[in-house]
Amino acid sequence: MTSFRNNSDRLLEVTLQKETVLAIAGSMVAYTGTIKFEKSILGGEGIFGALKRKVTNEGMQLMQASGTGTVFFAQNAAEITVIALSGEKMTIESSSLLAYDTSLKTGTSFAGLRGAVSGQGLFSTTVEGQGSIAVISRGNLIMLEVTPANPLRVDPDAFVGYKGNITQEFVFDVNWRTMVGQSSGESYQHKFSGQGVVFIQPAER
Repeated sequence: MTSFRNNSDRLLEVTLQKETVLAIAGSMVAYTGTIKFEKSILGGEGIFGALKRKVTNEGMQLMQASGTGTVFFAQNAAEITVIALSGEKMTIESSSLLAYDTSLKTGTSFAGLRGAVSGQGLFSTTVEGQGSIAVISRGNLIMLEVTPANPLRVDPDAFVGYKGNITQEFVFDVNWRTMVGQSSGESYQHKFSGQGVVFIQPAER
């Protein structure tokens, strides 16, 4: 697998040995060695996934870096967390995905009402297989466990992603915002049930 590591909390370092990595277009801030940068059309999700994003104007602008050397990535001084997947599937907001191994299979997941009201779009990205992904967040990425006895409710704006055997529901609560004086209609929450982990950021988009 390609080597991903944090050079700092806001800088991703990827070491390539005649390998390729996919990342958000424009996120490269420095590199050493012999590296070739090209625009990536599909990003590993296939023609159908790319077409779905195209129709809804939600396409991810990706680039691929190939060769031998070290590439440094960053995005708007956001915090960066490297997550290793071992045959797992993770669902993540497209805007939170900085870079990932080309060995991973990506696709689209319908976000439904959560995406529509949060402004994040109708589709989230799914990442599956063996490899590493780099996730960006506003503040340190927080991992919260979900169990059958302890479902979790999350503000859609704070949601970043999840993995595990989890189901999602969109629920409304007229009290939780109005109690703190924010009666602007943002009384919706996202409920996660099952077994797994949910990733959130300590800030709203």
